[in-house]
Amino acid sequence: MSFKEFTKSLTKDGPQGELIKTIFISLAVSFAIFGMFYFFRLKYIENFIPKYGFYLFFAVLSYALILPSIRYVRAYKEFPCMSGMMIGMTIGMIAGFLSGFYVGATNGMFYGSVFGISVGMFFGIWNGKCCGVMGMMEGMMAGLMGGLMGAMTAIMMFNDNLKAAAIVLYIVSAFIVTGLNFMIYNETREAERKHKDSELFTIFWSLILTMVTIWIMVFGPRSMLFQ
Repeated sequence: MSFKEFTKSLTKDGPQGELIKTIFISLAVSFAIFGMFYFFRLKYIENFIPKYGFYLFFAVLSYALILPSIRYVRAYKEFPCMSGMMIGMTIGMIAGFLSGFYVGATNGMFYGSVFGISVGMFFGIWNGKCCGVMGMMEGMMAGLMGGLMGAMTAIMMFNDNLKAAAIVLYIVSAFIVTGLNFMIYNETREAERKHKDSELFTIFWSLILTMVTIWIMVFGPRSMLFQ
């Protein structure tokens, strides 16, 4: 089965066709929330854009990268053990690493780690359960490691092209998530869809993730390095 067939399926009806749509809905909701916060509160914060704008922008892009895969997994609910473990591991790792990295770059390693671990383990466990307890454990461990490593990487590269590294890491993560979606396509090509989320699913999680990230980055606690 070729990747070309997968790309063609993105323009058709069904779970594959919802991937691109989910990305744009997530981006629209997140940027709308960001714009509202900026107009009413954030623009009055000194040096807001130089300090937080870049990392908030990529955090929003990261959520738009992760949510389509989560919705794709939920469309089929159950997967073989090995596929489910890969789903839990990939989503847990990417969600934890990216969120931990961007918060770690503005708030420090401890708070970035806590946030990254929380996001990574939550989504890793939630999606890993598609194959039972082994997938949940895989998602749990990946979220733990991803959150820690994301924040650690941000601090380690604090004085060494941190923003360039953020771009590179996002691009690499996008390739990994694309590979995950292609794997799910291969696994479910002959399977029947078991669940369909409305667009409210994407709107809700984009709203929650964006609001929490803004609050933690701008108003949340930070280490002495960022005082």
